[in-house]
Amino acid sequence: MTQQLVVVDRPRERLWQQGVATLGDAELLAILLGTGVRARPALAVAADVLAAAGGIAHLARASPRELALTTGIGTARATSITAAFELGRRALGAAQRRETLEHADDIFRICEPRVAGLAQEVFIVIGMDIRNGLLDIVEIARGTVHSVEVHPREVFRPLIRMAAAGAVVVHNHPSGDPTPSPQDVELTRRLIAVGDLLGIPLIDHVVIGDRAFRSVREHIGTEL
Repeated sequence: MTQQLVVVDRPRERLWQQGVATLGDAELLAILLGTGVRARPALAVAADVLAAAGGIAHLARASPRELALTTGIGTARATSITAAFELGRRALGAAQRRETLEHADDIFRICEPRVAGLAQEVFIVIGMDIRNGLLDIVEIARGTVHSVEVHPREVFRPLIRMAAAGAVVVHNHPSGDPTPSPQDVELTRRLIAVGDLLGIPLIDHVVIGDRAFRSVREHIGTEL
């Protein structure tokens, strides 16, 4: 019995040597918990948590306060478990929404809900893969009702991190008029130059107003 516990209570080693798919739910949870409690191994605590929750599906939906009621799970572990499941949900959602962005109206459709009704300008960058598939949407900065300050390094830092093959930037005009300003055009030119240098071309800059949008590339045409 003792020898069996030694074997099964080493999920970290099994994950490293055999891969994550070889571990059961309790073993994966034990890795997340880290250590046992009051001489009880982490695997035993993990099994108790799963049993108390009613299985992995119910555990995934449990709140931190619910998890903290289980013996051996304090605030720190409860929040870690909740965060781990949320990361999994977000990763799955990102993979499922790898939609293709081909036109400015596609950008407007996914970004308009983020900026609708805001009283300040928000600058957003969208990373895309080689087939114009959506990788991620990152808010870069928030400004005032009239402007938002953005530096190229802030725009391209998340794009480099996500290994983007191309990008679109977006910002809103709280006034409701999406017509690009001279400052919008100048910033677009700067970002295009930096993108060409880094090998991450800027495909477009979309300005969103009140239920309307304008593409800076279309607004200026070949002058960009």
